[in-house]
Amino acid sequence: MQLRAAWGIARRDLSARFSGLRLLLVCLFLGVGALAAIGSLTGAIRSQLQAEGRMILGGDLEVEVWQRLLTDDEKAFIGQYGTLSEGLRLQGMASTANAAAPVELKAVDVKWPLVGSLVLESGEQVGAPPPGTAWLAPGAAERLDVSVGDSFTLGTRKVRVGGIIAEEPDRLSEGFQLGQTVIVPLDLPEAAGLVAPGSMYQSKTRVAFNSPYDGEGVEGAIAQKFPGRGYDFRTAERASPGAERFVSRLGEFLTLVGLAALVIAGIGIGLGVNSYLEARRRAIATLKILGATSRDIVTIYGLQIGAAALVGSAAGLLAGFAVTPLLASALGDLLPVETGLVFDPLALARALAFGLLVALVFAAPPLLRARDFPAMALMRSRVSPLARAWKTYALPVGLGLAGIVALTLIGSPTPLQSALFLAGAAVLLALLWLLGLAIRHAAAKAPRPSDPILRSGLANLHRPGAATGSLVTALGFGLSAFVLLAAVQTSLAGNIARSVPERAPDYFVLDVPKVGLAEFRETIETFAPGSEVTAVPTLRGAVIAYGPEDDQTRVEDLKELPEGAWALRGERGLTYSPTLPESNSVTAGTFWPADHKGEPEVSVDEELAQAIGLQIGDTITVSLLGVERTARITSFRRIDWESLGFNNVFVFSPNALEDAPHNFAATIDLPEGRSGSGLLRLLIDAFPSSSVIEVGPILTEARAILDQVALAILAAAAVAVLAGLAVLLGAIAAARAARTYDTVVLRVLGASRRQLLGLLLAEFGLLAAVLAGVALALGTGLAWLVITQVFDFDWLPDWPRIIMVLGAGLVLVLGFAIGASLPLLRARPAQSLRAL
Repeated sequence: MQLRAAWGIARRDLSARFSGLRLLLVCLFLGVGALAAIGSLTGAIRSQLQAEGRMILGGDLEVEVWQRLLTDDEKAFIGQYGTLSEGLRLQGMASTANAAAPVELKAVDVKWPLVGSLVLESGEQVGAPPPGTAWLAPGAAERLDVSVGDSFTLGTRKVRVGGIIAEEPDRLSEGFQLGQTVIVPLDLPEAAGLVAPGSMYQSKTRVAFNSPYDGEGVEGAIAQKFPGRGYDFRTAERASPGAERFVSRLGEFLTLVGLAALVIAGIGIGLGVNSYLEARRRAIATLKILGATSRDIVTIYGLQIGAAALVGSAAGLLAGFAVTPLLASALGDLLPVETGLVFDPLALARALAFGLLVALVFAAPPLLRARDFPAMALMRSRVSPLARAWKTYALPVGLGLAGIVALTLIGSPTPLQSALFLAGAAVLLALLWLLGLAIRHAAAKAPRPSDPILRSGLANLHRPGAATGSLVTALGFGLSAFVLLAAVQTSLAGNIARSVPERAPDYFVLDVPKVGLAEFRETIETFAPGSEVTAVPTLRGAVIAYGPEDDQTRVEDLKELPEGAWALRGERGLTYSPTLPESNSVTAGTFWPADHKGEPEVSVDEELAQAIGLQIGDTITVSLLGVERTARITSFRRIDWESLGFNNVFVFSPNALEDAPHNFAATIDLPEGRSGSGLLRLLIDAFPSSSVIEVGPILTEARAILDQVALAILAAAAVAVLAGLAVLLGAIAAARAARTYDTVVLRVLGASRRQLLGLLLAEFGLLAAVLAGVALALGTGLAWLVITQVFDFDWLPDWPRIIMVLGAGLVLVLGFAIGASLPLLRARPAQSLRAL
């Protein structure tokens, strides 16, 4: 049969409303639409990060170093590549007569910004503020209750508000801040007493190239010219690595979740196609009797299914394309993404390919079964179900699965994690499928209940053609996702509720002067007797070498840092202590005595030690303000990162670092019931160079972030459950012919509609009861792994809430099942019997 003739037969049989194939359309619409929206959004953000890298960074290259400006020789060497702009970043306190607020000071020179312009709320485009003037972020102005022309205090200096920031060109590259931005001239921090030896601040020197240099090449040249200086580099191609990592991980996660939902919906696609072909078995048999070959059957019905798949996928692409502006609008304040329509042909093509491959994998088996069976076998398939010869469709299914795996791994930023996800999802689905088979076997072997309704419901779980395996696979996956959500969310909330009141201090204070530490403690004790003040030395240094004393490994010689060796990248926080820090425990070696006077020693986080292969007795060399200091490793520590106190990867003995210029950081715990009102103003007046941070607002923001994470998990779980419900509908549709026959026979034998409804409730109720146990065990097991192994938190689930969420999911499943089965109760016996 020619293709044109086959299409003519297919087109006449294919309703314009795709009657019988709507489940296929819905599944592909949802899955492809989700993948198209996710891919378009992440692709748009990624392309804008790359296209606007210079604007985001504020230049072509940034050289960052702690606690000092670049030296003249460093600036002379870097300056040969282009124009330099120097800047400082530090935490500070801004105050007026009636208000005070922690702020992020951004001190810039007259050449800032090298790329772009700062836009004020007045619409004026400006650069660095004039002397004695500052540009304020709207949040800072609101917190201080100031407007343009008013004055406020920074350190020991009065500063005038010159304007309120509307658009800050390099804001995204600045990263996380503990306060709102205040932009001031470069010399103001030192003049205000905020910058002194030992103060915690960063210098950021940006370069706008005067020729098309390679950013990474210039970075390497600077590091080679000045080794061991503790530089952190960023190029225009890596202007905001944190945002890039976030977008990549978010896109990867959502893509995998969307793919998982699409694969689950694929089970519904298979059931829908099977139902469609079952309804046309007489037509297929008739075509074979009239001379149609098996190839002709595949061509005719393959064209119908392919047309429906293309229409459903195309509709999903359009929906994903249309919904992208809504997602972009929601992220507009967080990431650089336009809020208009985003057309990413690669993302749309990838989503389409995923949809068609999934349709191939799940539609091929029922189509090939119809191809290979003779006409008489098709005629009597209702009373003698067709056997499943898996070898017949192993090739197309295998090719489809290979395509899905390849498409997932190609272009993935984390191919190993993607592969592990696919492998885990395959194992999970296989286990659920086997569990479905076990349920069928158990139902067949179980004692028959005396009640005829229960007996018939139990029989429907193992009868020939029962979709128990498909239902357990899809609905078990979806309901487990709901249980996983509830268990993770309640455990996180339980950990926060238990840990935060016990461990969270009321205030963090940065840059407490070393010589004023006693006065600081006395001030707190006078304000609130019984307060607990914990102070630790704070320094910044870069690890430049580690290992055995006579064979150290230099960090600059490493082509790539080992996995988990993040503490070797750039400068990190250092401290010293005569005693073991609270919330730390020694796991190997011994901690030095409080009066240690011998060789300088250091204690290292056990995870870092394992990552880079350190041994007790090795040495570590750090660069501290350009001076190299070496200490011997005498212990490894396990750090409780949950504690809201000071935790350092490296803790040195006092004689190793105490002679270096440094300040202290402190936490303040007020007595139970004591209000901190007035303390902020007292500390600002007594220690103008220190920064006081209230913990309460930070914890509120953290809880808001956790709520957003929980909402994202809920959305992902909802996608999986919707896919499972689609499979439920597909299973009901696939078995509708057999169920109609059974219903009609029971009606002829005298069964009432009430009894038939009870039969449906018994069947789906038994399955729901089994699925409840499966989902509870599987969901809580996965949640336990996430909470205890990934987050390293305590397992503190809220069981009543978990059961409530699971119950709501089961009610939803039962409601869909009964609602989709109600048309069977309206079937007329005489009409149905004549159609057999």
